Amino acid sequence: MKIGGITIDPVLDGHGIENGARILDRPGVEDPWACHPDVLDAHGRIEMPMGGFLVRTGDRVVLVDTGVGALEREDLFGGGLLNSLADLGVQPGDITDVLFTHLHYDHVGWAASKGKVVFENATYRAHAADWSYFVTADDAVPGAVRKLSPIENQLETFDSEHTVAPGIDARPAAGHTPGSTVFIISSEGERALLIGDIAHSVVELAEPDWEAVYDVDKEAAKAVRNAVANEALDTDTYVVPAHFPKMAFGRIITTPEGRRWRAI
Repeated sequence: MKIGGITIDPVLDGHGIENGARILDRPGVEDPWACHPDVLDAHGRIEMPMGGFLVRTGDRVVLVDTGVGALEREDLFGGGLLNSLADLGVQPGDITDVLFTHLHYDHVGWAASKGKVVFENATYRAHAADWSYFVTADDAVPGAVRKLSPIENQLETFDSEHTVAPGIDARPAAGHTPGSTVFIISSEGERALLIGDIAHSVVELAEPDWEAVYDVDKEAAKAVRNAVANEALDTDTYVVPAHFPKMAFGRIITTPEGRRWRAI
């Protein structure tokens, strides 16, 4: 996808399979999935791609999120991100910046591997609130500490909206995690929002009151999700979640059924 003079490519690492009713709910609605029969498979599951997005702007080669890493279990299959980058003509040493929408394990999988930094020439960037929550707090997440500690010498944290690189702006959007961040790509009057896990499924961008089990602060997450959706509604802005089918770009439009995300 071209956003003006900036190129954005999805970089697939693998996929996960989740029970839709277990991870997403619409409180107070008896059968919240009834209005979205095509989202779940015959077993009530959602298949979600895992990976990141490669953004090439000027002389910067930027990777937004690093997938789940070399994990394989019954409901999760990773390991393909470096091959996907190679298919795009990019080697790990070519990456100048790694940006994290947040620090859940399925977004930091290739930050380091076997205790060594994967993108040795990159500056890693994460919101300070997420780095504290996952890595440095007394009750930090042990798996995140092991995975992310190797990148600390290459890490820059932030806590406010700012420009990361030409045409890339970071906008803190706490809720899913304390430091969740939207990355805004803009060039030549065109615009895309890389929203990470602000939404896991199209249903969350349809009705305003869905909740995700993984949201640390469900009310804040709903507020952020609806703010993003309403900002983009019926505009030319692309909204690009991390886990939608085919890691597709889409727009949010008004339909007779209400607000909907549609792949482009």
